[in-house]
Amino acid sequence: MTKKSDQNSAEHILAQVVAGMQEKKAKNIVSLNLEKIHNAVTKYFVICHAASKTQVGAIQDGVEEFVLKNCGQKAIHREGMENSEWILIDYFDVVVHIFQEERRDFYKIEALWADAPAKKYQSD
Repeated sequence: MTKKSDQNSAEHILAQVVAGMQEKKAKNIVSLNLEKIHNAVTKYFVICHAASKTQVGAIQDGVEEFVLKNCGQKAIHREGMENSEWILIDYFDVVVHIFQEERRDFYKIEALWADAPAKKYQSD
């Protein structure tokens, strides 16, 4: 049986975020481990993209559903739902970025945090 503290750990939330993204066919899923980056605002960034606004919204729903169901956590902050070009979901230790492909290419979040170890996940 999993302890409650394990369910709320950043690593468990990260795993559920990735599972929610994979369930909704997110593209190019990457997590950046920011734990050893001086002045980082969180432990992990998780980044993915989709081809349409509709799919960006579906990925957001999938992430929030998986984290709530499996971790009992609601996001402390969300933004970007109005236009669904870049949705940010903040779980304090895990910050989720869901982009439309063109926006991801433009902002290049991974390049901004190039010193952070990156992990790629299987995606559609």
